[in-house]
Amino acid sequence: MIIPEFTLENVLKIYFYIAIFATVLFVLKLFIFSVFGGDSEVHSDFTSETDADISFNFLSIQSILAFLMGFGWMGYTCIHQLGIETHLKTFLISFCIGVIFMFLNAFLMFLVRKLEKNVKADKNTALNRMGKAYTSFAPNSMGQVEIEISGKLTVENAMNATDDQINSFDPVRVIKVVDGLLYIEKV
Repeated sequence: MIIPEFTLENVLKIYFYIAIFATVLFVLKLFIFSVFGGDSEVHSDFTSETDADISFNFLSIQSILAFLMGFGWMGYTCIHQLGIETHLKTFLISFCIGVIFMFLNAFLMFLVRKLEKNVKADKNTALNRMGKAYTSFAPNSMGQVEIEISGKLTVENAMNATDDQINSFDPVRVIKVVDGLLYIEKV
């Protein structure tokens, strides 16, 4: 078995191949994520799957590819452009840049995941608000209203709390909220 020598030219090739491989996979993964959407990480990554958790995924496939990309390109640059001929110095500089790339990628993915946060609308914010009947309500019966809840216009189930008929598109006001059900009256 022939063991290759770690000459400067061979080490330069190793850094170059690592950089090309990681860059192609990184770009391919980003392309697939942007075209098909969804979760960018495989469930076997070191992530937690809770509804309220927006984890800082340091050890994800994307972050590891970012590390290899930064490591490879910096190693190639150290040898090819900067003329650093010490293998240890090149390795340490490349490793530090790779870790910086890894942290930057993890931090950016953390920020992107914060944008995906679903805000649960608090129906209590609809109390004493005006809206309009979406459907007709018989006296003391259920129907739907169009009303703003937590700053978002939505259609919600409601109960006519009066003995009056409420027609579609009549203005209504929410008089109470019980267990997420809006009780309304005609205005």
